[in-house]
Amino acid sequence: MKKSVNVGIIGFGTVGSGTARVLVENAGLLRDRLGFPVTLRRIADLDIKRDRGIKLPKGTLTTNADDILNDPEIDIVVELIGGIRKAKELILKAIKNKKNVVTANKALLAEEGAEIFKEAERQGVTLGFEASVAGAIPIIKVVSESLIANRINAAYGIVNGTSNFILTKMTNEGADFATVLKEAQALGYAEADPTLDIEGIDSAHKLTLLASLCYGIPLSFRKVYVEGITKITPLDISFASELGFKIKLLAIAKASDGKVELRVHPTMLPADTLISKVDGVLNAVYVNGDMTGDTLYYGRGAGDLPTGSAVVSDIADIARIVMSGGPAKVPMRLSAKPMKIKPIEDIESMYYFRFTAMDKPGVLSKISGILGKNRISIASVIQKGRMLGGAVPLIILTHKAREKDVRKSLAEIDRLPIVSEKSHLIRVEGKEG
Repeated sequence: MKKSVNVGIIGFGTVGSGTARVLVENAGLLRDRLGFPVTLRRIADLDIKRDRGIKLPKGTLTTNADDILNDPEIDIVVELIGGIRKAKELILKAIKNKKNVVTANKALLAEEGAEIFKEAERQGVTLGFEASVAGAIPIIKVVSESLIANRINAAYGIVNGTSNFILTKMTNEGADFATVLKEAQALGYAEADPTLDIEGIDSAHKLTLLASLCYGIPLSFRKVYVEGITKITPLDISFASELGFKIKLLAIAKASDGKVELRVHPTMLPADTLISKVDGVLNAVYVNGDMTGDTLYYGRGAGDLPTGSAVVSDIADIARIVMSGGPAKVPMRLSAKPMKIKPIEDIESMYYFRFTAMDKPGVLSKISGILGKNRISIASVIQKGRMLGGAVPLIILTHKAREKDVRKSLAEIDRLPIVSEKSHLIRVEGKEG
């Protein structure tokens, strides 16, 4: 009979070292809570000479991942190298060797996960990925276990700390995007190439996984509408504040009309809502279930120890299965009749428009006439400054409208000679007042 569960980690970077630290420093706590030890047997990385500040037994480190993949004593392989091609190759090899796998690799699972989940089920092993969405927040377990008795009406939130840090600094200090991005890079919150974060791609990867769990739909990364934060200006943030809103990058999944909306974009939220108060690098996710109503999950979405803690939670779950000899856990079950993805053109939302229009009589009536013709109702208007004969910002907040109608309207408005720049829109979430 097995006396312990053995773990091998591939990748000894930020999350890998955090995971190792949790396993080593809290080994006694894990043993007491599980009733058996979880042993960190091997760690593979190309760089095994750099000191990570973790005391490991001699022989734990190796530069060869096969020392883990082919070790018959290792029960759980933890993939933490990131990327797609090599990580996929390592995970599939581990699964074919009948090893359970834990990963934090949201990009890999969102884009190539269908094959990996299918292979895990075929081989009878468990694949854990709690750390792939929102770091320390146990949102994967929430939607797949705690809320299993609920139909999920909506799941949405702030799932990228880099973008949230940038928008928070822009809001609090009035700084422009480029300035705050440089600060985020200097502090280590943004990568040298921040594209995945600031263009919303990282959030879309996470939304893909969350939506599949919530709605039983196939992984649908390529069907997520994605829009980043690079076009948000201090002017928009100032007007949003005047209207009683804050701007956040949201990942949104909503079920309506028998279809699912999947979208990532900057969103104006009422300033008095809890999620609008989530600042800095923190994450937060709302889930609305038909039985529970709204629930909110909030915490650190990244970092070595928070993410390492999430990785170890999967290790502990799988370790119980290994020790009990129970069947593997199937992490994603698709619905027999999965809902279709609603195209962005068909969604309905409230909207913020910023026009740069000539300051002269009749301008507002021309713009509002086009909006009205396309079934878009105006909720409020702001026009700042007086520059007779020049261009000034004209802000319009709408009631709920259809995206297709909005795009048609803005295209027509942008052709007007009274408009000097392309119109700017931000979608608005919250109850209509």
